[in-house]
Amino acid sequence: MSLKARLKEQQILAMRAKDKVRLGTVRMLLAAIKQIEIDNKVELNNDEVTAVIIKSVKQRKDSITQFEKANRLDLAEVEKTELAILQEFLPQALTTDEVKALVEQAVVSSGANGMQDMGKVMAVLKKDIQGRADMGEVSALVRACLA
Repeated sequence: MSLKARLKEQQILAMRAKDKVRLGTVRMLLAAIKQIEIDNKVELNNDEVTAVIIKSVKQRKDSITQFEKANRLDLAEVEKTELAILQEFLPQALTTDEVKALVEQAVVSSGANGMQDMGKVMAVLKKDIQGRADMGEVSALVRACLA
């Protein structure tokens, strides 16, 4: 089952369960996907849908940080709930050891010799890791490995 079909199924289940928060979150995600499809006149595949989910997750994390700084814990809790729902649709996260192993493998396979080759390593890693690990942390591991 495609990720988009799974989202539509979850939307129907949330409607039946009268779960307003879940329904709103899934609808927001489907609307973002539909907007991209209309703007680009394409049908998004699973990887592209995952990228939309990752973007939404990042937005929620940023919002949580901002709300907590402003001492708006009520709004932060809403964002945390939405974040948990969004993360259900992402692939299984990689452990730190798995990420380190993939980074080392990518450094060897790309023939990277120093920091100037970081882009090559990240390009190799992106297709394997996107949605399964925080790319900021991956970037830090690549820097450490290349230094």
